[in-house]
Parts: sequence; C-alpha cells; structure tokens
Amino acid sequence: MNITIGRYYETKSVLHGLDPRAKLIFLFVYIAGVFLSDSFVCYGIVISVLAGAIWLSKIPFGLIAKGLRGVAFILLFTVVINIFFTTGGRTVFEMGFVRITDEGILLSVRIFIRLSVLIMMSSVVTLTTTYLAMADAIESFLKPFAVLGVPAHEISMMITISLRFIPTLLDELEKIKLAQTSRGAVFDRGGIIKRAKSMLPLIIPLFISSFRRADSLSAAMEARCYRGGEGRTKYKTLRYSKNDAVLFLFMFFYIFSLFLVKYML
Repeated sequence: MNITIGRYYETKSVLHGLDPRAKLIFLFVYIAGVFLSDSFVCYGIVISVLAGAIWLSKIPFGLIAKGLRGVAFILLFTVVINIFFTTGGRTVFEMGFVRITDEGILLSVRIFIRLSVLIMMSSVVTLTTTYLAMADAIESFLKPFAVLGVPAHEISMMITISLRFIPTLLDELEKIKLAQTSRGAVFDRGGIIKRAKSMLPLIIPLFISSFRRADSLSAAMEARCYRGGEGRTKYKTLRYSKNDAVLFLFMFFYIFSLFLVKYML
C-alpha cells in the first residue's frame, strides 16, 4: 500500500537510536516551523531539514515519498481549489468564468510544499520508531496529567494500537479488493455515485475483519492478565542521550533561523 505512516523500517541509523520523546518533540517543532514559514527562503530551510532527516535515517527516499501517493488526490484537489478560487493578485490566465492569478498559484505551491513535507517528516518519525517506543513516549508526555485523572497508559495504548493496525487494515483492504476483483467486481468505472456504491463490497468485509481482530486482541490481552498501567514496570526505560541533546540544540537553531528570516530579513 501507499501509506507509510504507522510502519517501521528496521535498520541502524542515528534517528533510529534517538529517544522517541525527542523525536516526537522534534516533529511538533518541525510542524510549527512549517506553519511559521511564509517565504520560499523559509521553505528552503524546511526542505533542507527534511532532506537531512531522510539522509540520517538511512531509509530509501522512494519509501518515504511513497506516502504521498496515498494522499495524491487530496494534494491535487487542494492545489486546484486554491488556483481557481483565489481572486487576489495579477491575472495570469482568464477564459470565461475561469480566472487564474499569480497569488493563487503561489498559494497553491505553498500549500503543496507544506502538506508534502509534513507527511514525509511524519513518515520519517514513524518509520524510525517502533510501536512500543511510541507508546512509552506518549505515556511519558501524559503522565503529568495523571493528577487530573487522565489515564495516560490507556490513552497511549489506544493511540499505539491505532497506529499499529493502520498498515494491517490497509493490507487487508488490498487483499479484499483483489478477491472482489477476481469475482468480477469493478471499482474504477462509472461516476462518483456508482464508484461509491462499488465500495460496499470492500467496506463491509473490512469492518467485519476489524471487529474480529479487535475481539482477538482483547482476548489475548485478557489472557495475559492485562489490567492497565497501574503497577506495571518496564523492561526498557527511556533515557536521553548526547544525540538527543544535539537534536534539542538543533531544534533551537531551526526555529531561530526561521524567525530570523521571517521577522528580521
């Protein structure tokens, strides 16, 4: 499938060895920097950081870029909407009621860059972090809210299970689609309504399979005497290393450089 978020790519790299908490913080800081950017110089910094992360992760670029295929329709739809419905700026092309302006083109390019780098950086983080490490990081962030009655362990477990089963459900969907196609089903012909109706032979078996997996998972957790996070110990405890300190320092320079370009230059 074309979705890479939720998968793990096993190899030895600098990013694989970082603390999952540091990687999640970096992802949030990177996203903040992307939305802070409003010029192509800033976008150059953002893209350079992404390129450096991909290089350090030792993950093939094709695997990370593959994640864009699954959202290609959303990207294309967003670009087209902004091109044709942005009215400000100088007119570049006009025919009848269709009017394209330079401001609409620039806005579409900016949105395309933002969505693309966000998806690719999220893929880098998930591809270099195991599900258990992700759960431990989320639980660590939610622990301070335990005094307010927030079930940190249960929430992190639910998020982790959701991420874990995204690739599984997508693979299951692909198998169901191939099985239905071999029986004569057609999914890529006709109008929008006809295509939506043709999805029913896919959605119903997928829901049934999801409920079966959920039931099997709950039975397995009960068989292993799972009772939540109370009193549980961990085989591996999270500890920050020197590389994590370097990453935090890099985050500071990353945000500082964007502020410098945005407000001073």
